[in-house]
Parts: sequence; C-alpha cells; structure tokens
Amino acid sequence: MKNWTKGIFAAGIMAAAMFQSASAETIKVGSKNFTEQFILAEMYAAVLENAGITVERKINLGGTLIAHQALVAGEIDLYPEYTGTALASVVKGEMSTDAEKVYTQVKDFYAKQFNLTWLKPSGINNGYVIVVRQETAQANNLKSLSDLAKVSKTLVFGGGAEFPDRADGLPGLKRVYDAEFKEFKQFAKLGLRYDALEQKDIDVANGAATDWQIGSKNLVPLADDKGLFPPYYVAPVVRQDVLMANPKVAELLEAVGTHLDNEKMRVLNAKVETDHEEAKDVAVEFLKENGLLPK
Repeated sequence: MKNWTKGIFAAGIMAAAMFQSASAETIKVGSKNFTEQFILAEMYAAVLENAGITVERKINLGGTLIAHQALVAGEIDLYPEYTGTALASVVKGEMSTDAEKVYTQVKDFYAKQFNLTWLKPSGINNGYVIVVRQETAQANNLKSLSDLAKVSKTLVFGGGAEFPDRADGLPGLKRVYDAEFKEFKQFAKLGLRYDALEQKDIDVANGAATDWQIGSKNLVPLADDKGLFPPYYVAPVVRQDVLMANPKVAELLEAVGTHLDNEKMRVLNAKVETDHEEAKDVAVEFLKENGLLPK
C-alpha cells in the first residue's frame, strides 16, 4: 500500500511538472479583428519567440467580448486590450477621463474577477474619434459633438457591432450629448466605415485616434467637448498563471509598449492597409528598428 501511494504521489508530481513545463514552453497569443491588433499581437509573439518561448498565434478572434472570453477560458494566454474599452465593455464602470484612474479600475477588476493581469500600458491612446466629411462639417458648422447633436437626427451613423450597446457608444452619445441619429449602419471592418463615408452612404462614423484614414480622406474629427470618451491606452492582458510560470513574459511585452505611440501606430497601420504589407512583417521590421529583435 505504501509503495502504491508513493507511486501515485510521484505520478502526480510528474504530471504537475509536465503541465507547468508545457505552459512555460507554449504561449497562445490572441488578437481582436482589426489591423492594429494583428500588428500588436505579432509584436508580442515575435519578442516571446526571440526569448526561446514557443508561441501559438490565434489572431483575428473577433470583437472585444470574444477575445476576453477566450482569455478567461484559457483558449488564449494574452492579447492587447484598451483601457477604455475594457472599462465600457467588461467592467461596465463609471466613465472617466483620468487615465490613471481608468487603468487602476480596470486592472483591479480583472485581477479580482478573472485572475488576469494588465501589464504596463504603452504610449498608444487609441481613443474613439467621431468623424464627418469636411463638407458635412462646413454645411452644419460642426466642430464638436455638441454641435453634432443639434443636427444628429438628420444624419446616418456608421459604426462597429459593439458601438450601439457600449456605454461609450451610442448610449453615451445620447446620455451626454442627447444625440440621436436618423439611422445606424453596422460595419464589420473598420476600413469599410471610411469607404462608406467617402461614398456618402453614411454621414458620421466612429473611428480611432490611430486610424491613418482620418488625415488622408478629408475627414473632420469632432471635439469631445463634454468628456464622454475615456482614455484607451493599449496594454497586454495576460493570464496570471502564465506570468507565474513564465516570469520573463511581463518584461518582454512591456518593452514593446515603450516604443509605441499614436503617430508610430498610424504609420504601421497604413503599411498594412495601404501598402498591403503583412502584419507580421511590419511588426518584425519595427522591432528590429527599435532594438527589440536582432537585425
């Protein structure tokens, strides 16, 4: 009986060691379903691989809640997320324009509720930007969201699948600005909204601060004069068990963020969307240029 018990105990230790070794050797990197996410996920994957860690890529999972659920379920081990998006879609907390307050609120909630860790945020603050065509802005004297609210019932809004339900989406525009639109048209891909604006299929769209299109398609971003939108700093969100098994992961991922800001991200996004380069190639080139990968 004693030998049998020892055998079971030894087998248990071996199984635990094998599990820990597996989680230390393979990390599943995920992303949401747009260009910036693809590039960031490829950056994370590349620095991990350069450190000798085997990576499984699960790119283009879907929207925020799909990626979040995959992380909680262990289908992925990490992905890039935005503080304001997490606050609105997952935490469902009080909106704030204080970047540190939003980050702390999100970080604490994820740790307690999901055993997930928000690492240090990057320099990318990819906030929502509401845009209109230049001619629409001129015809209606639009400079701010307060101006937009005065004529919103005559305009068609185009946005992503999450925007009608998010606290910082259509409900927020109604709550803070009393803005209601003639119609809402949903677009699966971000770039399609800008095409629809250009083709006059819609009049207003929600974009993001790092979208290259805003500066190149005669679009006017409207000022959020009442502070609806929170900060949207991007950071890696990682399962706590993965960080415990792989202590160097946090340092590797956070190093990527120190080299990024909105202007650099716009350039990287444009390389993929206008120059048709692969997200992986763009990511690796950037990492090499900034000394995070050997040339």
